[in-house]
Order: sequence, then C-alpha cells, then structure tokens
Amino acid sequence: MILDPASMDATACYKILIGSIVPRAIGWVSTVSADGVANLAPFSFFTAVCRKPPMVSLTIQPKSDRVTLKDTLVNIRETGGFVTNLVTLPLADAMHNSSMEHPPEADEFELAGLTKSACDLVSAPRVREAPVSMECRLDRIIPIGEVGDHVVFGEVVRFHVRDDIYLDSGRIDTVGLHPVGRLAAEYTLVENIFTCPVEPEVVVSRQGRRMARLDGKPADWSQIAQPGWTGSGNALKG
Repeated sequence: MILDPASMDATACYKILIGSIVPRAIGWVSTVSADGVANLAPFSFFTAVCRKPPMVSLTIQPKSDRVTLKDTLVNIRETGGFVTNLVTLPLADAMHNSSMEHPPEADEFELAGLTKSACDLVSAPRVREAPVSMECRLDRIIPIGEVGDHVVFGEVVRFHVRDDIYLDSGRIDTVGLHPVGRLAAEYTLVENIFTCPVEPEVVVSRQGRRMARLDGKPADWSQIAQPGWTGSGNALKG
C-alpha cells in the first residue's frame, strides 16, 4: 500500500502517524493559568530535543472543535512555564482521565485524585506521585502545519527524580520504572528489555504473535475499531 499525504486530509494522515510511530513517550504536562487554576493533560507528540541546555518539545493540537486552543497551550503562553511528568502503570488511569476536556476553571489534579507539589522555578505544580518530573521554562512556540498545531519548546530547568530510581552513576533505573507509552488508540506497558544482537530463536519464537493484552480483551480487539472513537484518541480530548 502506497499512500500520498498530499491527497489525504489531516485525520487520515494522523491515523497513519499514530499507528506507525510507536510506542511514543507521553508528556503528561501540568500547567497553571494566569488565574491560578492547575491543568493537567497528556501529549504523545513529545520528545527530548537538546542536551545542553536540556530541552523537550511537545506538539499541541486544537481542542475537539478543531479551532479552540487547548488550555495547556494558553497557560504556557501566559505563564512561560510547564512541567512534564512521567507516566507509569500506577498512574495510567489518572493520566487517561486527565485527557478529557474540562472547562478552563476545572482543576484536573483534583478530578484525577492527584497531589500537587510546588516547583522550584516555574509556577505550575508537578505531580507528586510521578517518579520523574521536569520543570520547563518556555523557549518558543512555533505554529506549524495547516490545521492549527503548535510546537512548544521548553528548557528543562529542574529535574525531580524519586530517590529510589536515581543511581549512583547519575542514571535513571529504567528497569524499575514500569513506564507507559502511547500506541494509536491504546497504551503499552514497557516491561520487556533486551540487548542486541537478538538470538535468531527468539525472533522465530515471536514471529506472527500479537502483543499480549493486559486488560483481558481478546487478542484481536482494538480500541480504534470501537464506535465513537475519535481521531484524537478520546471523545473529549484534554
């Protein structure tokens, strides 16, 4: 199958992108409005972009009406800061719930049952339960594309790392994290680790196998195929 993006609309392109670029890290972003209302929302167009100074980027789409800017983007513009929080399995439900659209005056921390912790250098709170949080100072916002997307670049000005996963070598104990990533309409728990080269018998033993589901649904079940699922992954995206 050969597909020409020039002949496809934004939704069709999005389906191919989110089904192919997997798994994606989740930037669980906390912000605060100019009026002091905390906001929390996950974004899977998220990555590290620079080592020194350390910088991250996230791409923010409009709300489900395809026009209105998301509260996260508005808050970052108004306050100049945000926090990215690492999503692990114990936090997956709270992260998913925080993706729903709520009015700007709603505090997603309270709705998700999470604890705020004050940051050192930015006004937004971090998620206390997250094992890693990064305070970010806004570097720039770049409008991009034809459908209202914006790329946000932030300089990491503080790392908050839980003591038990910070190794003496200065590295993160990734084996102990149980991080959650984003697929197309679903999530994945990262729990398999290997080094290369991969033994041929391992490759052969896994050929044709589908990923194991943790939710008890049949192996051929897919969130994408369910009625009411939208291109953004949730009927009401936060």
